[in-house]
Amino acid sequence: MTEKLFYEDSHLAEFDAAVTACRPSDGKKGKYEIELDRTAFFPEGGGQYADKGTLTSVGCDRTQNTGTAENEGRCAVRILDVQEKGGHILHMADGPLEEGSAVKGRIDWDERFMKMQQHTGEHIVSGLVHARFGYNNVGFHLGGEDCTMDFNGEITEEELVQIELEANRAVWKNLPVVTLYPSPEELEEMEYRSKIEIEGQVRIIEIPGYDRCACCAPHVKLTGEIGLIKLTNVQRYKGGVRVTMLCGIRALRDYEVKQAQAKEVSAMLCAKENEIAEAVRHLKDEVSALKYEVGEKEKKLIEYEADRIPEGDEPVCVFTKDLEGESLRLLMNRILDRGHCLCAVLRENSSAREESGEDKRTYRYVIGSRNSDVRPLAKEFNEQFEGRGGGRPEMVQGTAKGTEKAVEEWLIEKAGAM
Repeated sequence: MTEKLFYEDSHLAEFDAAVTACRPSDGKKGKYEIELDRTAFFPEGGGQYADKGTLTSVGCDRTQNTGTAENEGRCAVRILDVQEKGGHILHMADGPLEEGSAVKGRIDWDERFMKMQQHTGEHIVSGLVHARFGYNNVGFHLGGEDCTMDFNGEITEEELVQIELEANRAVWKNLPVVTLYPSPEELEEMEYRSKIEIEGQVRIIEIPGYDRCACCAPHVKLTGEIGLIKLTNVQRYKGGVRVTMLCGIRALRDYEVKQAQAKEVSAMLCAKENEIAEAVRHLKDEVSALKYEVGEKEKKLIEYEADRIPEGDEPVCVFTKDLEGESLRLLMNRILDRGHCLCAVLRENSSAREESGEDKRTYRYVIGSRNSDVRPLAKEFNEQFEGRGGGRPEMVQGTAKGTEKAVEEWLIEKAGAM
């Protein structure tokens, strides 16, 4: 059995060990499973992903790290994952090491410490939620960017703010994080949180006054090492809520990003950083007012364009660069109101002009009639002018390509034959 140094000292970043086994990993080309007599690498478990790092042969010259499986192993390998299976801790490496050789292990300390900050923060938050609401943490996931906690009950955003404050008070108290290995008799009398039934020796993590929980992962030694606990989101999830949390270095990085964005927005709005929300609201009101003003002017433009067309029953084809969206349909209807049998309104998409000798352009079109089904006409039109679109008997819309002259002549001719 491998000696689990991560339980003896969660802050152990380097250690000496001996290789007890090394074999190719099933189904993973170029990868090897290495076993050691002792290790500080934590295997995946308890919602926390495994440590990464390196194993280096004692006396290794890193410039000579050229070994392969055929020549009895390499000088140093990278540990990509660690799993515990059947009581064996398997270090997944990118190369082999010679069995029986002495090695020095180095875990990626910054990543390990970050994970311990998150996991210990989870204990504090889960303990507070359990004490206040009686909810259990039914799911914990420590991901690459944040960690989430699933609780089997509702928590409001306002209540989450209070939980966050209390959690940070636990950090500020710099409390010891205690590891307990109670006897079966002691465990029977002990109150503690646990998500699953555990066989054998139970390992209890206690933060005095805040939480006591069965857990297999390494944690910080003092709550002050967490630095900061920030609860960034709460959403309904499977009858309860999912809470997203950032602790320590992750919380600091998140603040750095948001501060940089706030500075940028502040400069663009010419407003103080703590006043940018009000500045955005003011800008939003201005945009709404401008949209209303543009809408009113567009209505007048539609009336002007429609009044330019004499009353009559002949088909009409109108090209415009000033109108778009719903205004095309409104103009079409205003012209049909003047008695015309058919009206086509086309707006040029100047950004999609064809690069050719012809003046071929892309148009957004709306075609309508009060007394004829325009769908057959639209089908022919699309075939003739590389178009796409469709609609109802009284109106079709879509896009097409062609010269203004060719489009107008075709539409007038076909409409006259309807």
